[in-house]
Amino acid sequence: MKADATMLNGDKLMLRGLKFHGYHGVLPEEKTPGQKFVVDMDAWSDLREAGKSDNLDHSVSYAELYNIVKDIVEGPGHNLLESVAHLIATKTLTTYSQISTVLLKLGKPHVSVQGPVDYLGVEIFRFRKIDV
Repeated sequence: MKADATMLNGDKLMLRGLKFHGYHGVLPEEKTPGQKFVVDMDAWSDLREAGKSDNLDHSVSYAELYNIVKDIVEGPGHNLLESVAHLIATKTLTTYSQISTVLLKLGKPHVSVQGPVDYLGVEIFRFRKIDV
């Protein structure tokens, strides 16, 4: 597949260090009483018109992207972080046609491993399929 200009556009909206309480994990002790999750999101979109106009109608609201992440992470539990991340990316792409690509990092700071960690998690990259 060839990339088009919207996929290669360097403009992006960034959300960093979003923290939520959710109920995701394979083990019962991960789902009850739940745990903290940390999310970073990049959403690529051509922001030139917003830059020229200074009008939110030419961009996407950070608050609306935040709410997509919040609703999914704090919503019904999933076994895998891969599933949660995929759902966030898919919802973002289907809701906002002006977003061409999503990079999402989803981490669990409290994991049962032997040793100190900031978090363990997944990073996914999803893009809008285009005809070429």
